[in-house]
Amino acid sequence: MKFGMRTPSLKKSISARTKGRATRAVKKALIPGYGKKGMGWIKDPKRAAYNKVYNKTSFSLWDLFK
Repeated sequence: MKFGMRTPSLKKSISARTKGRATRAVKKALIPGYGKKGMGWIKDPKRAAYNKVYNKTSFSLWDLFK
């Protein structure tokens, strides 16, 4: 489990803003429950719990500038 600042990755950041964004848009249009709040807890509760803790205990480099 990561505590503190996440390691920044330019490659992953660009990927999330281009291909990742397009993929999510297509999935959201085709799959009824995709992207809805709380669906992660139904699909994979163990992963959802891990992600909840991870996002509360780590922060991004960009969060420092907010």
